[in-house]
Amino acid sequence: MKNPVPMTLTRRGLGGLAAGLGVALALSACGGSPLATPSTSAPSGSSAGGSLVVGSADFPESQVIAEIYVGALNAAGLTATSKPNIGSREIYFKAVQDGSVDLVPDYSGNLLSYVDTEAAEVSAEDVYKALPGKLPEGLAVLEPAKAESKDAMVVTKATAEKYQLKSIEDLAKVCKDFTMAAPATFETRAYGFPGLKANYGCELKGLQPFNDGGGNLTLQALLEDKVQVADIYTTTPSIADNDLVVLEDPKNNFKAQQVLPLVKDSKMTDKAKEALNNVSKILTTDDLINLNRAVSGDQKQSPKDAAAAWLKDKGIVK
Repeated sequence: MKNPVPMTLTRRGLGGLAAGLGVALALSACGGSPLATPSTSAPSGSSAGGSLVVGSADFPESQVIAEIYVGALNAAGLTATSKPNIGSREIYFKAVQDGSVDLVPDYSGNLLSYVDTEAAEVSAEDVYKALPGKLPEGLAVLEPAKAESKDAMVVTKATAEKYQLKSIEDLAKVCKDFTMAAPATFETRAYGFPGLKANYGCELKGLQPFNDGGGNLTLQALLEDKVQVADIYTTTPSIADNDLVVLEDPKNNFKAQQVLPLVKDSKMTDKAKEALNNVSKILTTDDLINLNRAVSGDQKQSPKDAAAAWLKDKGIVK
């Protein structure tokens, strides 16, 4: 077995669960921005132009994409800075709304589920078309990238062979005997236990919660058979590095998850939109895998350095 690549990703698949909305509402009720502290406050975006603040969620992939956005904006002659590691979608969504940050990288399907818990769209095209009509006034999304990072049900090669598993439909036959590694919220999110039961009749034996978003703790539990299936992102290098098997999802339990900028519309000039859309035109899923490996693998690059190398390689920064 190959040596696992250490990963420290944190869960980004944030749907519109009641607990998460409660966090955002509580922050709103306090009358303050989720970032309203001296160390994290940023200029409010009341009009187009000026400097742009690019936020990110609390996991490396989001931080790298945010730094790519910053680099692309600066290369286009704009002034942009990053505000990394804001937190979950419940937090950074509110931050874009109140102008604490001007944009963040997000994932189309989970963003749609967050703003519309009943959204039925699953394909990339349908999800993207639905988003503008569901976002609150003042927020918008720009063009999506080809890059996609989805939750996936993952098993070891040995488990796949033992139980003849190729898809979640196959998994459903043995779900009752399997314990899953995933964030605690997977038990209640629409695409988690409820979705697996509704779409596939899969009722797992139990959940072993991990907060590393499919990272090293999750990986080790899977490799050591402490759990038999794990929720790991498709852009996580450890899948290929450890010969893991991603189970097919023929009933689309997991929505399309294209990377795209969630923006404060009033701060987006045509020049800014063009710079960000140019990133989306060339960012691929393989790029995300390689960027994750650079940041969370043996290289241990900072998100800023990994982003700078990508921008230079793609000719965006000379």
